[in-house]
Amino acid sequence: MKISTSLIFGLCCVLLSSGIEVEASNQNIHEYLQAFQSEKQPYRTAYHFQPPQNWLNDPNGPMYYGGIYHLFYQYNPYGAVFGNSMIWAHSISYDLINWIHLNHAIEPTEPFDIHSCWSGSATILPGIGPVILYTGIDANDYQVQNLAIPKNLSDPFLREWVKFSKNPIMTPPYGIKANEFRDPTTAWKGMDGKWRVIIGSGYNNQGMAILYQSVDFMNWTKYQHPLYISEKTGMWECPDFYPVSINSTNGVDTSVQNPSVKHVMKASFNSHDYYMLGTYDPEMESFISESDFTGTSLDLRYDYGKFYASKTFFDNVKNRRILWGWVNESDSTDDDIEKGWSGLQSIPRQVWLDESGKQLLQWPVEEIETLRDKQVSIHGKKLSGGEVLEISGITASQADVEVFFEVPVLEEAEFLDPTGVDPQLLCSNENASSNGRLGPFGLLTLASKDLTEQTAIFFRVFRGPSRYIVLMCSDQSRSSLRKEVDKTTFGAFVDIDPHLEKISLRSLIDHSIVESFGGEGRTCITTRVYPMLATDEEMHLYLFNNGTSSVVISTLNSWSMKRAKFNCKDSLSYRAT
Repeated sequence: MKISTSLIFGLCCVLLSSGIEVEASNQNIHEYLQAFQSEKQPYRTAYHFQPPQNWLNDPNGPMYYGGIYHLFYQYNPYGAVFGNSMIWAHSISYDLINWIHLNHAIEPTEPFDIHSCWSGSATILPGIGPVILYTGIDANDYQVQNLAIPKNLSDPFLREWVKFSKNPIMTPPYGIKANEFRDPTTAWKGMDGKWRVIIGSGYNNQGMAILYQSVDFMNWTKYQHPLYISEKTGMWECPDFYPVSINSTNGVDTSVQNPSVKHVMKASFNSHDYYMLGTYDPEMESFISESDFTGTSLDLRYDYGKFYASKTFFDNVKNRRILWGWVNESDSTDDDIEKGWSGLQSIPRQVWLDESGKQLLQWPVEEIETLRDKQVSIHGKKLSGGEVLEISGITASQADVEVFFEVPVLEEAEFLDPTGVDPQLLCSNENASSNGRLGPFGLLTLASKDLTEQTAIFFRVFRGPSRYIVLMCSDQSRSSLRKEVDKTTFGAFVDIDPHLEKISLRSLIDHSIVESFGGEGRTCITTRVYPMLATDEEMHLYLFNNGTSSVVISTLNSWSMKRAKFNCKDSLSYRAT
């Protein structure tokens, strides 16, 4: 008999709501779900955020308020594909890792959002509390911006939200297509007391951030020109705009405007999230970028794999800025319907400005380390050319691996002039099975015992005209024997000098996803894979070196990862902080 995940989850809520031995029941159900999912759902993750069933996409309105982390997200309650009645689902957490799913926060009910409640952001108004701006698809299929507020601020979980009676508060301005006006950002407050927000849009193949201002957060006026226009991108989705400290890894509030910060302008287009660094001029109401988007591999990205429609928020309790991103599937729509779900959220990442000032750094939030279990370490191990070494003793399907490589003979590196080179194409043409001098070397993840299936995360080192060049690749070409899944190989350069520092790699492995951080967070690549042979206990993890020169594993630490807990609303209990 085929049992659905939704049926099991419903059973969870019924049992928990009985109030009898809630903690014990919760634990037993958690263990039952674990066994069920392992047997029936080999690609369902153990510690990445996902709802019990159906379609998930953009993270919306993440925030920390009243001692609780909130994550809203785009969700189709009717199936495992994108729908025409999208809603804001809502989950809460005390630690960003273990989550409780609540009732839906915002659903299509009014003429201004009757055809869907699309993405948006949360802003915490000082002395008032959180509010939400979101895009509604109205009765005419126009994209309009709406306001929602908590029904009861004394409810620590903010379970119910009320729509503003005078919605919509922003409508597509003259010259902007009705279907290219969406995804309001978190608002920031200027020295003049006015709130600002930008909306993603486009015009004549240009991407733009349309700027609006308001004194009371209810009545908004479009500014005379966009905050920024980019010539070569097409329409922008899911923009984000926030300051980062120049001299600290700490995050800062979205409204901070002073010489100690740079600003980040991020836009989603062409299936990726791109960003620019620059200066915000509040007097001219303009963003002065250090370099515009070029439409080439030179453009900065959060992640060079699967990562889209991301959203950040300022976590004031730990003085950090947190980044969420949607990671979509790489199998077919029919596969999604059969398994009953589609889409994940990335592990939340802390983001800050690199000391060079040229790019952002990203790293998994420290709370993920609470899931670490059994540990295996390696120190000072030489990895000869052609050698493969298994990392045994941990759960290869649920793992956190951090490794530092040393390259003793850099002078043997092959020459590469990176000018005009697309690193993703280079990774595709010279994949993990190729034999260079310095690399490929790295990890073989989600691998079968005989390596028929493997997803390689690896580096190659080249000698450039004036410095060494480090290439990072995620090679899915042999990730699965299944023919219908996408096996695109990803790649990017890592801005490090291997003559001065070790080459580091951290990979979070979770059944069908690998999130990898190269150069201590300088380059990130996320991939989705669906092995046939390498599932659950049949998965293996290896170190490898296909270069002709040896490399040294300076330090490797790897951990099995426990499952995060995802519970239903009836298991709520408030913990005062």
